[in-house]
Amino acid sequence: MKHVTKYLILVFLISSPNLFGQSEIITQELEPHPYLELNELYAHSGGLTSEEVMKNDPSIEKSGIKRLNQDVVISESSSKLKTENLIFITLDGLRWKEMFTGADSVLINSKKFVNDRTALKKSFWRETAHERREALLPFFWSCIVEKGRIYGNRDLNSKMNLTNKVASSYPGYAEIFTGFADESIINNARIWNPNRNFLECINDQPEFSGKVAAFTSWDRFVHILNRKRCEFPINAGFEKAIGDNLSEKEHLLNQLIDECPNLWETVRLDALTFHYAFEYFKREKPRMLYISFAETDDFGHDGRYDSVLRSAHNVDSFIKQLWEYVQSDEMYKDKTTLIVTTDHGRGQTRDDWKGHSTKPDNYIAGSDEVWIAVMGPDTRAGGEMKNTKPITTSQIAKTVAYFLGVEFNGSAKVGDIIDDMIK
Repeated sequence: MKHVTKYLILVFLISSPNLFGQSEIITQELEPHPYLELNELYAHSGGLTSEEVMKNDPSIEKSGIKRLNQDVVISESSSKLKTENLIFITLDGLRWKEMFTGADSVLINSKKFVNDRTALKKSFWRETAHERREALLPFFWSCIVEKGRIYGNRDLNSKMNLTNKVASSYPGYAEIFTGFADESIINNARIWNPNRNFLECINDQPEFSGKVAAFTSWDRFVHILNRKRCEFPINAGFEKAIGDNLSEKEHLLNQLIDECPNLWETVRLDALTFHYAFEYFKREKPRMLYISFAETDDFGHDGRYDSVLRSAHNVDSFIKQLWEYVQSDEMYKDKTTLIVTTDHGRGQTRDDWKGHSTKPDNYIAGSDEVWIAVMGPDTRAGGEMKNTKPITTSQIAKTVAYFLGVEFNGSAKVGDIIDDMIK
């Protein structure tokens, strides 16, 4: 079987079970997965399609294995891609306005939302929108804009929206990872996501087994990605690194988890998440990495606009560090795609910017407006995208999997591949 795309990096990170502590240990007897069995057959079939395999052996159809593309398969159409690894990253609730125009002129001058306006404006206020966004997110507006594509500037007729009708975090992430909006997921409650996600799909491929990991600031990801069912490591919330070969930095991070005051009950500081993920990335060499940063949303809810800007700026620096390492390592250099996005938007005015909702009884305009950035060997440089076909969050799952040569169809009809991202 010919397979070129090997690694995918997401802005969400996953750790291995023997490395990171888990708040609860759950065992589950799983049913045999017919599509995995068929995938193994495909791997030994000389590259035949599922239809050809079944034509040659009708017993496959009778055994209940009906089609290869139902769940996890190697995509023949992506066999020419150069991506072997993928990093997927999310910044929770960062508005498209800050992404494309930098600091908000109203909010940065507000005594209510900013403690030291002089210091904040020195760091992030500039005369033009282009200068402001470069001050806030220098890596995005130097490296990514030069080598990749950034979608979602509605002022340039580049629109991206959620399809779920809630516009809160769990429903947003569920849509990202499963490729559709599940109407039963209506809030951030601790429920086990019943729908299969693209990280599971990728991890089920022999080439990627044990090479997928997720690191998240918000503890709810153990439910969103369903630790009870998935077979890849998730390090979320206040979980520590464990194992016999931890680095000095990981031991220090474990100490800081105990010693640093917690600003929120369910969210750890993004710096801890990044450094846990980065240490794991350098040692374990995952091919699919997910990192989820949360401060931009939580400080937003707290009305701390100064901290929102500083957190976004810090994450930009984290992504830069990660990408510089990627380009210095032979396994990753010129073989890795980076995708960065957000789970929802938020209000657009001084009165409603702290919140986000598209529920009829609490509608906040802008909550479903999002953005996405991509850079890698299979994406033609396009910069800040203009006059693009509208895209949705539900298209991310299939797109990420496609970069790695995997076809993802999930638990329901999922969004189409964002083909404009791929050469």
